[in-house]
Amino acid sequence: MSQPVRIAMWSGPRNLSTALMRSFENRADCSVVDEPLYAYYLAETGLDHPGREDVLASQPQDWPSVVAAITSGPVATPVQYQKHMTHHLLPAVDRGALAGLQHAFLIRDPERVLVSYSKVRDEPTLADLGLPQQVEIFERFGGPVVDAADLLAAPEGVLRRLCAALGLAFDPAMLSWPAGPRDSDGVWAPHWYAGVEASTGFAAHSPGSSDPLPDRLLPLLEQCRPFYERLAAHRLRAEG
Repeated sequence: MSQPVRIAMWSGPRNLSTALMRSFENRADCSVVDEPLYAYYLAETGLDHPGREDVLASQPQDWPSVVAAITSGPVATPVQYQKHMTHHLLPAVDRGALAGLQHAFLIRDPERVLVSYSKVRDEPTLADLGLPQQVEIFERFGGPVVDAADLLAAPEGVLRRLCAALGLAFDPAMLSWPAGPRDSDGVWAPHWYAGVEASTGFAAHSPGSSDPLPDRLLPLLEQCRPFYERLAAHRLRAEG
């Protein structure tokens, strides 16, 4: 039996990451793993996220166990899609142990990220967004880069290019999915996934997506931009 394709999709928060996970999960040949390093991240940082105790109880709290599972654990489908939050990748995690994964990157204009994230955390930091780790993994392993704005503007074109870059056939089932929760969702879903649970595809516009950035976050935006631009220079387009 051939080895499964293990896709590690590295994203920051508020980047359409759960919608893209839904898209891949709707393929007949694909299973998904939702933020496998989340419990490790909370245990190490001591941060008090919504549902913290449930998260800690739901996953291994040591990174070697998680990395072993996502790189060599059993997979029931030909393709495994792993949704990773880049800020979960703390310095202790051995980057070399991730070499066997097929890496890909989901980015979004940091101004839009900060507008969205500031609604759930008053004072976000660069560490909350994981952009340095995202650039680090890209520079080490490479892989296709998808910008959320491009994905929303031309879902089929961008998904076709992403699948080609990952060595997969495009499946039209990726363009829409049934509304509602999934058994594969992390236990944190009730706190974060209301929008995606109501969705059935990639919406061209979401409420509040054009709200202005609070002035207090302008210095953080300037910190974020060089990391975003480093990745955006490589993003896939729907054509070309």
